[in-house]
Amino acid sequence: MSPSADPVPTLADLGEDGVLARLLARLPAPDAQPAGVEVLVGPGDDAAVSQPDGRLVTTTDMLVEGEDFLADWCDPVSLGIKAAAQNLADVHAMGAAPHGLVIALAAPGTTAVDVLEGIMEGFAAEAARAGAAVLGGDLSGGPCLVVSVTALGALTGAPVLRSGARPGDAIVLGGTMGRAAAGLDLLLAGFRPGAPGPEAAVRDALIAAAARALAPVAHALIDASDGPAGDLGRISRASGTAIALDGAALTALARPLEPAAAALGDPDPAARALHWVLTGGEDHGFLAAVPPESVPVGLTRIGTCRSGDSGLTLDGEPVTDPAFTHFTGDR
Repeated sequence: MSPSADPVPTLADLGEDGVLARLLARLPAPDAQPAGVEVLVGPGDDAAVSQPDGRLVTTTDMLVEGEDFLADWCDPVSLGIKAAAQNLADVHAMGAAPHGLVIALAAPGTTAVDVLEGIMEGFAAEAARAGAAVLGGDLSGGPCLVVSVTALGALTGAPVLRSGARPGDAIVLGGTMGRAAAGLDLLLAGFRPGAPGPEAAVRDALIAAAARALAPVAHALIDASDGPAGDLGRISRASGTAIALDGAALTALARPLEPAAAALGDPDPAARALHWVLTGGEDHGFLAAVPPESVPVGLTRIGTCRSGDSGLTLDGEPVTDPAFTHFTGDR
């Protein structure tokens, strides 16, 4: 019989300094920062020192176990990628270039250290892909796993706000919608994924390219984290314009999701798929209002801004299907 592998130490086994040493080892060397990002003092001191190339854009977000993710369904590397990506998407949505990320982790002492190492591995990889440095962070004990991230961006032009949409603008989508929501419903029903493929990396690259294409022409831009029902509602209210969604365009986006709805036994797969597209979050594409003559190649037009009161309609009917919000008990 071959000897059993050594057990993975827990956070309590290693202590704070031991855990930090292992996490810092997962980050790039100080001389391996992304091109164009000047970091004078990186992780390991009291604070980081860096030089953004433009005005500073700041955003923060956190992921709480049981609220934003379930550890059984999200491996640590994927969780690290998600934590970085959702913050970098907000930087892109302001028209800025990513500069750096700061990460704070909390977890029970019984947590195996390779969980945090996996998070840092995915986090650092996604930061590097976006051209951002990991500047530092914090580590604490807690009753559950929490990943909190602050992202910094550099802005050389005017920020792209939610409030700039104008009547006549085209509403366009860069990326996909509804796939994360469909996957969640499949997981809830007991389905489990197979081996990971390259699709996520390809999708992320396309979404980043979409953000770069949209920022120079968009009157309004938002990271599509809560689906059109939530995110376009925010643009509509901030801009004081109505938004008319195109049912045919959304149906085309929903059609590839119909087999997943059928696998769940839904009597109306098309309606379930359209619900995912309208309300599903976490795909982290981009929704923008752009002049109709300036729709970037490869993006999907899904609606039009109209004059009048704010609000969303789908083929003339009010959109009442709500997006997810915290504190409502909607799970």
